[in-house]
Amino acid sequence: MLRRTTLSMTFRLAVGGLLAATALVAGTRPFVMGSRGVVVSGHHQASDAGLDMLKAGGNAIDAGVATVFAQAVTEFDRFGIGGEVPILIYSAEAGRVVAINGQGQAPRKATIDWYRGNGIEAIPGDCFLSAPVPAAVGTLILALEKYGTMSLGEVLAPAIQIAETGFAVFPSFRQNLGRAARRMTAEWPTSARIFVPGGKVPEVGELLVQQDLASMYRRLAEAEAQAAGDGRVAGLRAAHDLFYKGEIAAEIVAFQKQFPCTDANGFTSTGLFEMEDLAAFRPRIEEPTRTTYRGVEVYKVGFWSQGPVLLQTLNLLEAYDIRSLGHNTVPYLHLLAEAMKLSYADREWYYADPDFVGVPERGLLSKAYADERRKLIDPASPSLKLRPGNPYPFHGGAMAHARIPETVAFTPDPPGTTGTRVADAHGNVFSATPSGGWFHTSPIVEGLGFVLGTRMQSFFLEAHRSNSLQPGKQPRTTLTPTLALKGGKPFMAWGTPGGDAQDQVNLQFLLNVLEFGMDIQSALDAPLIQILDFPPSFFPREVHPGVMRVETRMDPETVEGLEALGHRVQPSGPWSIGDATAVMVDLERGVLYGAAGPRRDKSYALAW
Repeated sequence: MLRRTTLSMTFRLAVGGLLAATALVAGTRPFVMGSRGVVVSGHHQASDAGLDMLKAGGNAIDAGVATVFAQAVTEFDRFGIGGEVPILIYSAEAGRVVAINGQGQAPRKATIDWYRGNGIEAIPGDCFLSAPVPAAVGTLILALEKYGTMSLGEVLAPAIQIAETGFAVFPSFRQNLGRAARRMTAEWPTSARIFVPGGKVPEVGELLVQQDLASMYRRLAEAEAQAAGDGRVAGLRAAHDLFYKGEIAAEIVAFQKQFPCTDANGFTSTGLFEMEDLAAFRPRIEEPTRTTYRGVEVYKVGFWSQGPVLLQTLNLLEAYDIRSLGHNTVPYLHLLAEAMKLSYADREWYYADPDFVGVPERGLLSKAYADERRKLIDPASPSLKLRPGNPYPFHGGAMAHARIPETVAFTPDPPGTTGTRVADAHGNVFSATPSGGWFHTSPIVEGLGFVLGTRMQSFFLEAHRSNSLQPGKQPRTTLTPTLALKGGKPFMAWGTPGGDAQDQVNLQFLLNVLEFGMDIQSALDAPLIQILDFPPSFFPREVHPGVMRVETRMDPETVEGLEALGHRVQPSGPWSIGDATAVMVDLERGVLYGAAGPRRDKSYALAW
């Protein structure tokens, strides 16, 4: 009783102390509307880069690619071009949704035996031993080749200009830079020269110039231009080859081989990449995963991501009268939490690179499997265990990769990531979740202006786990863009940063729109919860069973009710969970809507 009273008082004090501030941001901003195009991203200059492409005659894919390249400049604390970018595209010409697998794979020297032999029990989240092949460049080039209309040089131009002339440092960027500045100065001279010039962290409003990144972008554009005489595709592939087979690849490999980096384990090592690892990278166009909810078709990338968690949870929730429960009531939030626990348990045990593990995809997304799993939800008490199910009877009876355990482990999520949503008047839609390669986890590669990613920390060093480390295997990613159709036509695209919490935020946004009739900006603004009862994706492997983070704008009586049910409520900041971005398409009226979340200091929607 004492604990519950203390937490409830904490919420009441937090809410009371924030009334004035909350009143100022209630509603936060209007959604934007246009008829020619809409672009939403984590920074207004990146969104403007995308809008420039639309105004120049490009389509949503051209604009999306330009936006992501610019985000790697303006949002380097959240995403760098050495990271990854899963993408969903609705092609108006093809009349279908496609997924682009934008996740890099482990180098060939990365084996469980190597890590264990060096005393490493969990892959750290910094330096080179967690770096997969950088996937973003190749993925964006493939999207442009197959679904865009413009040249790489054209879509790179805004990013090059921003990098060369500089962008004004904003508050959260400076805060994140300040956290890494001491390490850069002491250990990473290539990073310090760019981000801590003269040993001083740039102030808010100072221009941050990234000449090396601009030069690397120019090299890609020049490689394309030199081969463009053989056609548009030849030019794009020449740029790809420069990065993955040519001089840029050689510079990446040489730097990580020569630079000893000390990681969070206290282990000092150079990297494991060879030229063959980069040369083998091939981004792929794939069939997306999908389900239906109340007649809406919801699409995610494949089981190499956590994306299907949202689809499984929707299957579980479809049998309930959600609307009658009321928005953000105790029964509603309890139901969401318990359904998500079941889906995350399956994610832990089954989701992995399908090229290495036989994922029972059909069974996991079966409505009949959801009917069976739903029986585990207790409306009066939270589960403190994550219980993976048995989807094989609904999959055709294939053998499991290992014995299904009764319970699995738990972990929270780290900060990072951004989002990119674009739609055009023709009905093309681009939804991406760029992440990784941020400046605070690895040194800048000499002369190239970017860092390698850390997604391999998601691997387990236990061979029986589906997401165990293997050479050439993709680590399961938390990155999870979403796209939905209604009546076979584009309806919405959305996504959020937030690591393991991404599809928790994505779920609440979708239900806010479909079940509670909110416009897309109000749906982004509404108070959120986040459960921490889910399997590890990141180093360190912390354990928080039964904990539910709740934004302090939530009604204190709701918090008391959740505690009374047995949830361990953890007060979070008023605007602290995720930072979703969204577009909505109304082709009948010819209107495109965009909305940007208020939870960070820079996300921006623009419409034309």
